[in-house]
Order: sequence, then C-alpha cells, then structure tokens
Amino acid sequence: MFQELLNTVKVKTSTVRALIQTNERLREIVFGKGSVTRQQSDEDTELTVLMKGVPGVTEWRVYDHCAVVTHLYAIYERFVENLITDWVRLLPSIFPRYVDLEETIQNTHRTGVGRLLCDLKKNRFEHLSIDQVVQGLFRGVTGEEEYALLPDAFLLHEQNLWKGVLEKLLADAGIQNAWGWVEKHRAVKHFLEVRVSENTAEGELNELITYRNEAAHGTVIDNFLGSNALLELCEFIETLCQALAELVTYQVIERQKSIGQVREIGRITQWFKKPRAAVANVEETTLSVRGSLFLVGEAYCQFATIESIRINDVDQETVKITSGMEVGLKFNVDAREGLRLYKVE
Repeated sequence: MFQELLNTVKVKTSTVRALIQTNERLREIVFGKGSVTRQQSDEDTELTVLMKGVPGVTEWRVYDHCAVVTHLYAIYERFVENLITDWVRLLPSIFPRYVDLEETIQNTHRTGVGRLLCDLKKNRFEHLSIDQVVQGLFRGVTGEEEYALLPDAFLLHEQNLWKGVLEKLLADAGIQNAWGWVEKHRAVKHFLEVRVSENTAEGELNELITYRNEAAHGTVIDNFLGSNALLELCEFIETLCQALAELVTYQVIERQKSIGQVREIGRITQWFKKPRAAVANVEETTLSVRGSLFLVGEAYCQFATIESIRINDVDQETVKITSGMEVGLKFNVDAREGLRLYKVE
C-alpha cells in the first residue's frame, strides 16, 4: 500500500551505502600499506595526481560521518511526512462524511488549519493559498461537497522526530501506539539481535538524531562513526521505515474492515519458509493466481501477491472456495503461522 515510499527509501539508502563503501575502499587505496602514493615513481598518472589532493584520513572520515547521518535523518523525516500525507489523503475514501472521522483527527485538522492561516506568509507555506487551507474544512463541516484533508495541517512539528515526537505526530493523525508496534516488528527485532547490542530501537534513533544535530550545528566531531557503523545506520533506517509503513497499512485495513471494504477470509495454519508457501483455512471466497491479499498479525501487515494455489495437491489458476476449506497458497513475501488473511471487497 505504501510500497512506493519504501522503494524510495531503499533507493536513497542504497546510494548512501554505496558511497560509504566506495570512500572506504578509496581510503584503503590511498592510505593503505603498499598504496601507489608510497611507491617510488616519477610518473604522474591521473590517479597519483588526484591522490595529492585528498584530505587527511581523519578529516575524510569525519566528513563521511556528517554527510551520512545528515542524509539518513532527512530520508527518515521525509518518509514519515510522506507516509502521513498519504494516510490523511486516504481517509476521505474510507470515511466519506467528515463527521465520521475520529475526534482526534478532526481536532488536529481544525487546529492545523488555524495555525496555517496564521503562518501562511512563512516561506515553508508559500505553496498554499487561503482557499486551499480552508476549503477542505469548509466542505467537511458543511457536508455539501466531497472534502479533503490538507496534509500540511498534520505536519506542523518543530522538533526532530525523536520517538516521542514521532508518536505524537502519528497519534494526532489517528495512529496510536506507533512505537509499541515498532518495538515488536520482526525486522526491528532482527536488526537488534544480529548486532548483539544492548541498544534499543529508541536508542538507535536517538543516536542518529544526536549525530545529525551535532553535524548540522557545526559541533566539533571527535567521536565519529566508522564505515561499518554507518552501514548499520542505513539498515536501521530501512527497517524503521518498513515497520512504520506496515503500521499505517494495518490502520487502513482496520478502518476498511469496519465499513466492509475488506473482509477477513481465513488464517494461515502452517508456514513453509523456503518455498514461501502456506496452508490456510479459508472461508467462502474466490482466489486467483496473481491476485492479492493482506497478511495481518501482531506488528505485521503486508500486501502479498498469490503466486500459486493448490487444493488436494492439484494446482489451480482460480478457485471458488467453500467455507472451511484447506488451501495451499504460495506468496511473494515471507509470512508466518497464525497470520490472518484479508481480501479487498
């Protein structure tokens, strides 16, 4: 549902990761034992000329540290803002009547509109007009036309997105207990386990923001991160963004379920990791290869494409299922036993 946002994050972090690795390799070439600069040569090749202008190894590492933490934080913040933007734009399709929105969402919208009207002359809001700011609220309150929620009204934060700020930003948009979901998310837990570190997800985020603030404010950097630690930060940002995307997807599914836009059709009773295949107990529905389902569980919510269907060891292209049938399903994503299956109606 928010895969394009995640793909953008992955492209950007992959670029950061490639630059970290490239610069580390260049430092090995320039400063390592047996480097060409240490060789006796009267020949000025392009490489040797280039090497004469490289910074010292410490200054180079400090620059990499500052560039990486600054860019990774920007990737994270932009992702969160885009995620909330997409979320609030979806809400009118789930709740066509403004009055049916949760009170928290209505309050945030009204307060945000008021603040925007007061701050409209600031540079950051120069893309907005008075009409754009008030139109959605007016239409929502009067109920005369289709309304839209202005994303800018939900993004009025002045602080860095520490855990508490992130939680409040999401809660004000109607998404509660965000960090509880993050801490339970399988990818976040795996990241922390693989590192064999006593740090927490909150600790990782705090370190990134602290490093970013030091870099942005010109603080003297004595304790800079090495290439491996910077690469781990790239992975953490990808993992955190994945967890948040699944959280918001889950919130969409829950609200669509309440009005009949999606329906629970079954549950995975067995999961086979290597072929990414499941045995599921499925209620009355129709399933097709290349069709899609949402797989939902605790701190888990993924959009999955059905790659194959098997009933009684026979492959099926399309199958009309009667209540309580056991069906073999192969997906394009990893799943686990106990996940609930949801289908868009």
